[in-house]
Amino acid sequence: MSPPGSFGPAPSRDAIVATARESIARGSKSFAAASLLFDRPTRERAWLLYAWCRACDDIADGQDHGHGMTIVDDAPARIAAMAALTDAALAGETIGLPAFDALRIVARETLLPARFAHDLIAGFRLDGDGWRPQSEDDLYRYCYHVAGVVGCMMAVIMGVSPDDAATLDRACDLGLAFQLANIARDLGEDAAAGRCYLPADWLEAAGVPATDYMAPEHRPALVAMARRMTDAAAAFEASARIGTRQLSRRSAWAVLAAAHIYGAIGRKVAARGAAAWDTRVSTSTGEKIAFIARSRVEAGRRMRLVETSRPPLWRRPQ
Repeated sequence: MSPPGSFGPAPSRDAIVATARESIARGSKSFAAASLLFDRPTRERAWLLYAWCRACDDIADGQDHGHGMTIVDDAPARIAAMAALTDAALAGETIGLPAFDALRIVARETLLPARFAHDLIAGFRLDGDGWRPQSEDDLYRYCYHVAGVVGCMMAVIMGVSPDDAATLDRACDLGLAFQLANIARDLGEDAAAGRCYLPADWLEAAGVPATDYMAPEHRPALVAMARRMTDAAAAFEASARIGTRQLSRRSAWAVLAAAHIYGAIGRKVAARGAAAWDTRVSTSTGEKIAFIARSRVEAGRRMRLVETSRPPLWRRPQ
């Protein structure tokens, strides 16, 4: 990557939105489906934010729209360039790269706090440094940096004030739920790329080596650890649902649909047991349609949810 200022003028907003829509369609069928439920301004801003998040993830992992993750040998340089481009975009500079100009646009239109973008890049930096969690709290901290903070950014895009800490906590919870489900599903893919997101103390207690945790003889222990993550994901998802009271009906519909879709991934991983990593877990088009229909009803009834104190699951950085 080149430093800011090395590229040509940015395309129009409409062109950048079109590119962002293509990015989410290629990178995540689940998020693409849920995004269609937003009103148009929110939908476009969700696409713009996704495009930047997706580009950063691809840069950090040497992949294409989330596919073909590789081990890169220049991670620090990649992340430093990504951070420089991000800071320039947040400062309102025209970058000339659609994904970073997408961030410039959405930050300007929503007053998105720069600290959230910085927190996401900190997550990529953890991966670039070969970091591995030592404890469950470490795992949640990582999940915050790569997904929980995206929930916070999405909440701001949906009209939540950056000062509304209670609602942002609920939004963070949904991001944590998504990431925990992803980690449980992708244990095999991560192992092939030399990564391990299972806390070291979990592995030690189960007598499983971090370097060979996918070996057949470790499957029973792996199933138990995956179930531990999917159970936590379900708890975070339940907490997040309370936050939909603060959203418009259409935004709540989109959020609840995404929660159902990703919640189903975690539930399928748990249900498959030792076979969870034989084929990649996903949700079918029919399942997505059913979840969307169900979520429409739930969004209409969201104000009936009883406002409760957030359970002491984990506290995001303030």
